[in-house]
Amino acid sequence: MSRGDETGAAAVVVSFVVPLHNEAGNCGQLVDEIAAAAGELGVLWEIVCVDDASDDNTASLLKEKQQTLPALRLILLAENCGQSTALQVGVSQARGRIIVTLDGDGQNDPADAPAMVRLLEEKRETGVRMVAGWRQQRRDTLWRRLSSRIANGVRRFLLRDNTPDTGCGLKVFDREIFMAMPWFDHMHRFLPALVRRAGGEVMSVAVGHRPRRHGASHYGTWDRLRVGIVDLLGVAWLQRRNRLPIVSEYRGDQG
Repeated sequence: MSRGDETGAAAVVVSFVVPLHNEAGNCGQLVDEIAAAAGELGVLWEIVCVDDASDDNTASLLKEKQQTLPALRLILLAENCGQSTALQVGVSQARGRIIVTLDGDGQNDPADAPAMVRLLEEKRETGVRMVAGWRQQRRDTLWRRLSSRIANGVRRFLLRDNTPDTGCGLKVFDREIFMAMPWFDHMHRFLPALVRRAGGEVMSVAVGHRPRRHGASHYGTWDRLRVGIVDLLGVAWLQRRNRLPIVSEYRGDQG
């Protein structure tokens, strides 16, 4: 049901948000795969691609794709701002109440998204506000798998976010809870902890992971470690300073 172009913004239920930087070799096939997965949902959907000032032809390829896929929306950033900013811009401009995020390198499999969307809706009454992907069979180098395992372990220990793989780009969550989060650079690495800080529950489910078909990773291990330590301490500080109110009674306006 490719209906993202048939009705007004208010009718969109699911928005797929994809930050990209120099992903010309991956973006076309990824958008096609997202559209195929979205068609299984049976609801109105859109794809929001945020080009983070790529210096290859990522943007031009996506503009061509728009000619045959009106449900595709493209946001071009004038300067490179990083994944968290690109993600924040995409979610803020998204029209769906449910957000699905995927990395632009094509390693996340969009086919996993429909089941995650349905799970979020099924578990909503229990307080679940995010379903996070868990890459149990990673298709990365040994060094990347090892460094990610260490980083996830440290985050889980300090933040108590109960999430085995916070670095997985495939996540499904309510747009409302994301927009209420404090924004900071690199926040995308801590979304489960921030959802729990806001009072929501997070579920993790096993998802597929694919080798990168084209291009190279934009992250260096030591750069991620350097900024990750500072950010981790900042999120831990936010958690300690957070106190959610408990409303004992509410009465509506009279008259």
